[in-house]
Amino acid sequence: EDEGRKESVENYTGVGISVSFNSKHDDQQRIQQLSGGQKSLCALALVFAIQQCDPAPFYLFDEIDANLDAQYRTAVANHLRDISSSSNNASSSKDGDGEAGDGGAQFICTTFRPEMLRVAQKCYGVRYAKKSSNVVVVTREEALEFVEGEKQ
Repeated sequence: EDEGRKESVENYTGVGISVSFNSKHDDQQRIQQLSGGQKSLCALALVFAIQQCDPAPFYLFDEIDANLDAQYRTAVANHLRDISSSSNNASSSKDGDGEAGDGGAQFICTTFRPEMLRVAQKCYGVRYAKKSSNVVVVTREEALEFVEGEKQ
């Protein structure tokens, strides 16, 4: 019984995370001291770490890039592309005739930023007409035009 108690999750309350974003010599900061973008990157790092250990078939991300600077949006988008491609390639090589997306993790992301759209395999738009919303497939160019128009 004591052994089970030692491994219980309740014994880990108060565990903290300290991070450094500038260099190895930078002062580490607690999560409460971070900006919104830095907190987003920490949360994504945790999700990606869990994904490596215990992958799910798909992930639904709602505007995960909203608080990120352009360089981090690009890095996150490229990372999603890379891990999606590697999981797809691994599944395709098993049976030799798998289509893209068979067996690998899918990342479904909502965004109003261009970086994520540039690496997306498929883009969808939500159109509102006659008091009704419809989801339609759009080209990457149409999606980018819409997003670029939102900035103005």
